[in-house]
Amino acid sequence: QVQLVESGGGLVQPGGSLTLSCAASGTIFMHRIAAMAWFRQAPGREREFLAAVAWGAPVTRLADSVKGRFTISRDDAKNTIYLQMYNLEPEDTAVYYCAARKRGATTGPNEYDYWGRGTQVSVSS
Repeated sequence: QVQLVESGGGLVQPGGSLTLSCAASGTIFMHRIAAMAWFRQAPGREREFLAAVAWGAPVTRLADSVKGRFTISRDDAKNTIYLQMYNLEPEDTAVYYCAARKRGATTGPNEYDYWGRGTQVSVSS
């Protein structure tokens, strides 16, 4: 079973930056994980796709709503992905989740096999 652990959330002022990390336990290859992604969910709203990266291939996907402010990257040696967030806005306040799946990088939350517990990001002055 793959376990995903997010970290890096917290309280930040509008215009600030945060970098979230998601560490996957076990061996990606052994569990045949092909892609990992970031989603977020604000109270009363549906889970929203943010970014995805293929494992072992130079493929990334980024939601239009965060292009220019968020980027995704990965560290193969650490089995870790990152979400770099810049110029944060109060509307970015949500619980941010990491997810993994055994096939390509997609955007639908129902297509992911494994989920972390989430990390809270709050943007407020």
